[in-house]
Amino acid sequence: MQIKILGCSGGIGVGLRTTSMLVDDDILIDAGSGVGDLAMDQLLLIDHIFITHSHLDHIAFIPLLLDTVMGFRVKPVTVHATYETLLALREHIFNWTIWPDFNAIPDADEPFLQYSEIKPGLTLDLDGRKFTALPVNHAVPAVGFHVESDKCSLVYTGDTTVCDELWMALNKISNLKYLIIETAFSNGEYGLAQLSKHLCPSMLASELRKLDADKLKHHLEVYITHLKPGEGDFIMTEIAQLASGYEIDQLTKDHIFNI
Repeated sequence: MQIKILGCSGGIGVGLRTTSMLVDDDILIDAGSGVGDLAMDQLLLIDHIFITHSHLDHIAFIPLLLDTVMGFRVKPVTVHATYETLLALREHIFNWTIWPDFNAIPDADEPFLQYSEIKPGLTLDLDGRKFTALPVNHAVPAVGFHVESDKCSLVYTGDTTVCDELWMALNKISNLKYLIIETAFSNGEYGLAQLSKHLCPSMLASELRKLDADKLKHHLEVYITHLKPGEGDFIMTEIAQLASGYEIDQLTKDHIFNI
């Protein structure tokens, strides 16, 4: 299984794309502005979209993707998300005011957009590729994702702050190889991180200490996502000072994980 990072920035600007990941050639995890760099033939292959939560930087390109490919393919696109996130999409995006309701196009019996509810702890197997929603703690209902093949696992937290339940779930994953975790703000913005339920380096360091020591022995690789534009280097310096002993790198666009 190949996972390619289409976007991982906490904002926009030249060369920056908000969060999205392409799994093989037919699955997206989140659908931020990184989706816009896919060619038409790539967009036509997307069958499934897993969404962590309803914030715009993670869902913005779902409406545009659907509008682009409809008419060129017959098979519907399935969005997998929690009940709360699906409700937000229905009420606030696909509501005929912000965007057409593709769940009723071309008709309600055979819609082009299908919704699939997920719950933390339950696994969906797509041709041997396993996706399990994980508990996280954010300003709106949200989940992370555990992605597993027959070789190893990758966990993407999505947006989160301090969350004991997340680390309890991570410690149960025996073949965890990669951890993609957010750190949106610097330590100087600790109050803002708390208010918006994101992480800063000091909070990240405390959270990483909840990992079982065995995870480090097996060379767990940690990648930082959702960095605030203009502060990435500074935030990564703070992380390096506070979280020594971990193999930590900044996640970058076009990075590829093979699991």
